[in-house]
Amino acid sequence: MTVLNNKVAIITGASSGIGRAAALLFARMGAAVIVGARRQAELDKLVAQIQQEGGRAAAIAGDVRQESYAKSLVDFAEREFGGLDIAFNNAGTMGEMGPTHQVSAAGWQDTLDTNLNSAFFGAKYQIPAMLKRGGGSLIFTSTFVGHTVGFPGAAAYAASKAGLNGLTQALATEFGAQGIRVNAILPGGTATPMAHEMNHTPEAMAHTASLHALKRLAQPEEIAQAALFLASDASSFMTGSSMLVDGGVSVNRT
Repeated sequence: MTVLNNKVAIITGASSGIGRAAALLFARMGAAVIVGARRQAELDKLVAQIQQEGGRAAAIAGDVRQESYAKSLVDFAEREFGGLDIAFNNAGTMGEMGPTHQVSAAGWQDTLDTNLNSAFFGAKYQIPAMLKRGGGSLIFTSTFVGHTVGFPGAAAYAASKAGLNGLTQALATEFGAQGIRVNAILPGGTATPMAHEMNHTPEAMAHTASLHALKRLAQPEEIAQAALFLASDASSFMTGSSMLVDGGVSVNRT
């Protein structure tokens, strides 16, 4: 299958988890991928794997909290592969957790910088590049937390990710007529390093899995498939959506 043939995609948070799975999948589906994250060594391993499989990929490491990095990723995509069609702004953090009145101002700001400001910076440079190509697909990784479910001790995370849903809607209405679709995916619990940071024991992981109607966590590859749907023409009439890919955690009461 080559549903992304001749497309160029940027994927952030690509050194592990959902971002890494999406980079591998997008490349297998025909896209040339620019992968971004902080860890150059992990990105280099990912690029090598994609190239060994016959795909096209390049990496540039940096900090998504920095506006200059967002510009560098787009400049790199245009220089290496001639343009930009897809951006999967996936990098994120749980941030400082705990009782809200005990969250530090620095912890609050860092969470917003990583989860929300980075998405704004990405879109700021990705959209003009997509307009040169006549349109494109912009995707954000949000969450059900702060959308359908509230979790105690996650105020900064919930607020930053809820902001992504608002940004999605604003950009969708602003650029839809110019051929740019903007959507967010809202994963449930996913078996990533971030999930293991939150759930330090097998019992904690089992409890988190039990909150879902499917009684398990997602694999990163399953969330990547949802991102592929939004990146491809299969979702050609979808924009402005906050799409739950959450294993039923939003509706489960058992």
